[in-house]
Amino acid sequence: MKIRQAGISDLEVVTHLTELLWGEDRREELQNEFAELLPRDDVGIFLAVHNDEPVGFAQCQLRYDYVEGTQTSPVGYLEGIFVKENWRLQGVAGELVAACQAWAKTKGCREFASDCELANTQSQALHRALGFVEANRIVCFVKSI
Repeated sequence: MKIRQAGISDLEVVTHLTELLWGEDRREELQNEFAELLPRDDVGIFLAVHNDEPVGFAQCQLRYDYVEGTQTSPVGYLEGIFVKENWRLQGVAGELVAACQAWAKTKGCREFASDCELANTQSQALHRALGFVEANRIVCFVKSI
């Protein structure tokens, strides 16, 4: 298993993996988004590759706004992580998050954070297994005016 930072030449691979996580009906939107994100210095996108087959990805970013439960700025933030089903429970997610954390340290971060939906208990379990500690739970509201 090799973990490497993705570049713009990996746009198709990153788009495919993000489709598996965030929905295939969003291909064009995701491709446009990652075409803008891949070259940025404040974004790190990492690929897990086995024998030239991409099996997972993680996206992290620097956040300068307040991040729940943190004390410093910037904070490295795990924006998304996905591992193909047949590669789960083999340490791939841990290696991807370790790469994100190492990247964040090189950017001057002393803290690393993430979030997930309240109903996503699978993601909550993954975060705990990777050493994250729950900082807070919130319910967000909106109304038209």
